[in-house]
Amino acid sequence: MVPEYFYVECKRCGAKNRVPETKKKDRPVCGKCRSPLPIQTVYEGPVQITDGNFGKEIILYGGAVMLDCWAPWCGPCRTIGPVIDRLAQEYSGKIKVGKLNVDENPQVASRYGIQSIPTVLYFRGGREIDRVVGAVPRNELERRMLSLIG
Repeated sequence: MVPEYFYVECKRCGAKNRVPETKKKDRPVCGKCRSPLPIQTVYEGPVQITDGNFGKEIILYGGAVMLDCWAPWCGPCRTIGPVIDRLAQEYSGKIKVGKLNVDENPQVASRYGIQSIPTVLYFRGGREIDRVVGAVPRNELERRMLSLIG
């Protein structure tokens, strides 16, 4: 089977690059100047975080992370859930956004002292930098997120 290709123009040097469809998620770089190519991928939503994958997805991840700690029965959690999803989509590629169901993942919730939900934790380089407790307006969540990604 012959791989499908698409062409991407480098924003830095203007070179046209042929990228195999199978390499779309590998963060391809320009063949001429080695700058990252502007690849649009389908947004898949926040990463589902569990006790099992927390270390790999949050602690070992080198970049900025916004983690929504929630539960399905929580009214305020359901209120800010769509806001978190929109922020994740708008800032895709700049910050990793995760969702942790505290009822199903008590180890992480206990480790970070989650006593009230919703709680949004902000991480950089695997360390907690900030947190917001309660259903706060979008602009407050976004302000803290922007301070994290600078």
